[in-house]
Amino acid sequence: MDIDVLGPLAVREQGVSVTPTAPKPRQVLALLALHADQVVPVATLTEELWGSQPPRSARPTLQTYILQLRELIGAALEQGGEPQRSAKDVLMTVPGGYLLKSGQGANDVQEFDRLAGAGYRAMDAEDYREAAARLREALDLWTGPALADIQAGLHLEPQVKRLEESRLCALDQRIEADLRLGRHRELLAELTVIVSKYPTHESLYGQYMLALYRSGRRGEALNAYQRLRTTLVQTLGLEPSAALAKLQRAILVSGPIGAPTPGTGLNGAPTGPGLTRTG
Repeated sequence: MDIDVLGPLAVREQGVSVTPTAPKPRQVLALLALHADQVVPVATLTEELWGSQPPRSARPTLQTYILQLRELIGAALEQGGEPQRSAKDVLMTVPGGYLLKSGQGANDVQEFDRLAGAGYRAMDAEDYREAAARLREALDLWTGPALADIQAGLHLEPQVKRLEESRLCALDQRIEADLRLGRHRELLAELTVIVSKYPTHESLYGQYMLALYRSGRRGEALNAYQRLRTTLVQTLGLEPSAALAKLQRAILVSGPIGAPTPGTGLNGAPTGPGLTRTG
């Protein structure tokens, strides 16, 4: 079974889609897919669908949704020529809940974690070219927001937020690797879009400032800091972090030519060679 959740939900058995069209069965499948090969308790599925006050018909209705999913799985198995397995072998009833068996199928979350982990290890080893490549592969697995077409309930919502945070961490580190490789001009267009989407994300804003500065746009880098500061003060009542303020001062005192005194900047980047403009 192939499982994709980093974008719209897509679950396939033998290459055949088993993703239902109705919202509630899709919600059930999404929760089972996120916990593939693990038992999902009936209580968890019930809370996901109806919150803390489920109707009296919750259990039989849930059983109906499971039956609908098994019908789709059974049709896919038959179409794929898998007579030795039944739908109940794939979507199993176990004590207290249900379990979706993934077999040897692809899982985009697991692949993302594998590639991102390789990227983080390469960053730790200061192999920035390898880090950028692996993290870019990981991010390419995303086709949109996680479970973009699913109405998330009590249990799916925190999972979606966790996945989004994982994506942001990978994005932050991939941009960091690209900056260390001198790709500041290539990053500017991407970072312009990113900071407009995440207007209070200080790390991404710091990378945007660095990319602007290294591209010879010192004034715009300083303006970007002021925009972020205004947004943070107005929306959160906070000043920018000490690391970002230090980066701003380093850009400010560097002048239009030259580099600030070497030290440590945002994300541990050197403020001497790290700020020097190239290209």
